[in-house]
Amino acid sequence: SLAVVTAGCTLGFGLGVPVILRNSEETESSTRVLKKRMRQVKNPFGLAISHPDTASVTKGVTLTPDCLEDCVLTCYWGCNVQKLHEALQKHVYCFRINTPQALEDALYNEYLYRQQYFIKKNEKEEKYCQLPEDAQVVDFGPVPRARYPLIALLTLADEEDREIYDIISMVAVIHIPDESYRLSCRILYQYLLLAQGQYHDLKQLFMSANSTAPSSCDTSPGERSIDKSLLEKAGLAEDEPELHEENSKDCVVCQNGPVNWVLLPCRHTCLCDGCIRYFQQCPMCRQFVQESFPLCSKKEQDEDESTQILEDVLPGRVF
Repeated sequence: SLAVVTAGCTLGFGLGVPVILRNSEETESSTRVLKKRMRQVKNPFGLAISHPDTASVTKGVTLTPDCLEDCVLTCYWGCNVQKLHEALQKHVYCFRINTPQALEDALYNEYLYRQQYFIKKNEKEEKYCQLPEDAQVVDFGPVPRARYPLIALLTLADEEDREIYDIISMVAVIHIPDESYRLSCRILYQYLLLAQGQYHDLKQLFMSANSTAPSSCDTSPGERSIDKSLLEKAGLAEDEPELHEENSKDCVVCQNGPVNWVLLPCRHTCLCDGCIRYFQQCPMCRQFVQESFPLCSKKEQDEDESTQILEDVLPGRVF
């Protein structure tokens, strides 16, 4: 959900413990499966692109923030690529980027245009971002580029909230198509910045279940092929496998137990608690598994099952 980010896949927390998974030919007494230690943190920021098919550098883009607290959305058009990554390093070693001014200081104002919006908590209100006509920018040139088309920064509006949350800001790198580069509009990277001075690249899990999130299935095969070639050209395709073969919430192996395990580094979420012990390679992409972690603990699963039973037996009853 928006409120909870599972660390390890998305945040990279925990110990770097290698996981040895058994194959089906090994006995039950073989090498034990080691688990990656995880913790959950609350992420107050959410951001989506509304109507990505209509977005362009000349026409602008519509963003929909979804935040747990009052926030400030600041959009930077034509942000210098090198300065942005230097700014992220400054968050680690120099000062915390928890306000728009802090990011602008770290960027040395190396962007073309700035827009800012106040975002009320839990209100999914669309915000329209567009370069002014007098900016006279119609494209950002061929790849590799010196500037990102758009950077969106979400920060907590209330200073007291910055003391509560581990995650104090989010930086989203957004590609917007133009005459030079027609890759469809999308969020390329999302960086979560922590109060302790770390930042982490938010990664998508590749579930074997149906998802309500937008997928490339909404586009035609021809468009997906063009997008894939453009991503490869820009060196961005390696983390976006196209997987549509599974449509069940059950384990892809036994088709019985609920999916609970995330395999790393491929990030496929496709195995149940019973089957995880038998695999050294991901059953979906065949990549060797270096680490793995559960989406929820056995205790959480038992609590969920107990709640479901109560809801089934006594509908509408409050305990």
